Amino acid sequence: MSQAIASRPLVFLTLPDSGMSRVLAQGLIAVAGTLVLTLSAKTKVMLGPVDMSLQTMAVLLISACFGTRLALATMLLYLAEGAMGLPVFQSTPENGIGLAYMMGPTGGYLLGFVAAAGIVGYAADRGWDRNVLKLFGAMAVASAVTLFLGFAWLAGLIGAANAWNFGVLPFILPDLVKAALAACLLPAGWSVLGMLGVGRS
Repeated sequence: MSQAIASRPLVFLTLPDSGMSRVLAQGLIAVAGTLVLTLSAKTKVMLGPVDMSLQTMAVLLISACFGTRLALATMLLYLAEGAMGLPVFQSTPENGIGLAYMMGPTGGYLLGFVAAAGIVGYAADRGWDRNVLKLFGAMAVASAVTLFLGFAWLAGLIGAANAWNFGVLPFILPDLVKAALAACLLPAGWSVLGMLGVGRS
């Protein structure tokens, strides 16, 4: 496998080489990514008294598959959809839609998704999506940054102590578990593709 191919994120195996067809394909992939983010936001898992969506895991997987630029474009498109009033977030429309929802308690976490896309996408661009430990490290950092931004935003609304107790502490272990699962899936996928001869020069 050439170094050029080895450092390309997974989704680039599906893209045309150049031209408008490549741009169109990237646009369609970004839209598909926002649909995955919406579905994952609406999928809740009960862990004790806390209900959690699968969205953070979807953010990590999309970022690792798409690479920096396409992952950032996807996250920004997702936020734009939400800002326009589409019910794409976890608690929309019941907790409001559009900018009113985005300025609420989850605003910092939404910004964190963009930061996570940059961190994990950057790692994938450098081939870290082939290595479980490297990818987990990048995903753990991305999760920590997301929680920090969520905490900082929430602290301005309900105070630091409440923000920590309700907006960070319950999510630390689940986010690490989701990062670990996501970090295992990508290298496993590449291994399967390698056995099938896909992505080889």
